[in-house]
Amino acid sequence: MAVYALGERVPTIADTAYVHPDAVVIGSVTIGEYSSVWPSTVLRGDYGEITVGDRTSVQDGAVIHATHDLSTHIGSDCVIGHNAHLEGCTIEDKSLVGSGSIVLHRAIVRTGGLVGAGAVVSNGTEVPSGAMALGVPAKIKPDSVTPEFIELAVAVYIDNAKRYPKELRRID
Repeated sequence: MAVYALGERVPTIADTAYVHPDAVVIGSVTIGEYSSVWPSTVLRGDYGEITVGDRTSVQDGAVIHATHDLSTHIGSDCVIGHNAHLEGCTIEDKSLVGSGSIVLHRAIVRTGGLVGAGAVVSNGTEVPSGAMALGVPAKIKPDSVTPEFIELAVAVYIDNAKRYPKELRRID
């Protein structure tokens, strides 16, 4: 894995977390217990702080960044889908951000919220608990998400994070 300090900014990665060898983690980034960061993902804490809670997966190709003024916080038991882009936002516990979606400055996805694949959650938008944010720009569809849907996705990646360190091998 490519893990870099940038000046005084040094990543903190839990011993039980899995960071794929082709992921990049730079600067002020904290990754919690049993979380996973997958290939081609970049977490770049060069200006602000990035936190990833426990048992959260940040999937292939995701880009997580922060600004001088806005940190990016991802809670525990979350799924951040393939090629998602998060910057200066808050994703609370037990939430799902779908593949190819964008969540921007000061946006908040509340506990149990879901951002649909390809959606754009613009600056300052709040996705309530149990709601879906769908489309460009995202429109809120209240009371659409069951906790079980997110729990199943979280469990799959916790298992992968345990399996990959044991079974992954490069075969050129």
